[in-house]
Amino acid sequence: MNTLSTYVIKNCLISQVGIGLFTNTFLLLFHIFTLLQNHKPKPTELTISHLVLVHVVMLLVVVFLVSPDLSESLNYLNDFKCKAFFFVNRVMRGLSICTTCLLSMIQAITISPHTSWLAKFKHKPTDYIVHVFSFSWFLSLSSSSYLIFYTVASPNGNQTNLLVLSKHCSLSPMSYIIKGLFFTLTISRDVFLVGIMLLSSAYMVIVLFKHQRRFKYLHSTSLSSKVSPEKRATQTILLLVSFFVFMYWVDFIISFVSVLVWSYDPIILGVQKIVVNFYATVSPLVLIVSDKRVINIVKNMWQKHHQFLTSY
Repeated sequence: MNTLSTYVIKNCLISQVGIGLFTNTFLLLFHIFTLLQNHKPKPTELTISHLVLVHVVMLLVVVFLVSPDLSESLNYLNDFKCKAFFFVNRVMRGLSICTTCLLSMIQAITISPHTSWLAKFKHKPTDYIVHVFSFSWFLSLSSSSYLIFYTVASPNGNQTNLLVLSKHCSLSPMSYIIKGLFFTLTISRDVFLVGIMLLSSAYMVIVLFKHQRRFKYLHSTSLSSKVSPEKRATQTILLLVSFFVFMYWVDFIISFVSVLVWSYDPIILGVQKIVVNFYATVSPLVLIVSDKRVINIVKNMWQKHHQFLTSY
């Protein structure tokens, strides 16, 4: 039963990663092309591009971790490779939460009314976006640095004092002081960022509600049914933030319990991997569906493909 469950979970993870890599790569190429055309790119486009790039790298790491052929070809039973893969994976997860938080803040500033104190920041995010990205990288690298020292290869798979991370990699025991230090650092960062996301989301909901009520009062019902680009973008980001927060807390509960008892069941480990990468897989789909420019490109590609097939 456990073998069957592990097989199903592994195939679900491989399918998930395949879909996520395809959609994120497509969206990344689209935004790179858009950024090259614009002399002054919008902060939202820069942030989405960064988020998609982070997810591409994160999913590529998962490919190496779950593929036995790649593991064997790279002589996977090596401490350095275990350290590198899990360190990069953890850094990308940290950058994912930082960038999602930044995206929610930028959108809250974008839709803020002129009378709001946030209005004075409307023309500043582009100037400081690179500095925010640099700080996010520093924060993620520093909070994940312990993996460089404590991630080890576990070829025998019978060490009872190791916390299993994958089939061939584990986390070696650490003192309560080190464990508490990095746990506190990571949790403080995540709670702060999630709190900012929730505050930004609440603010956006309030602004949208006030705008909708005012718009219905000033215009007819037929006109008020139209959705503005700003409102559509805000709804998209609210959906992304809500989904991220939900998946984050599911992952947090699994990780907290596992670290507390210092034991990982293979099935639980597989489920957690699916949960961790779910946001990276779903977020590009949400962004693609909500962006009319991408939809038009897909429609044009489909029409040209259909015309090519029917011409023969």
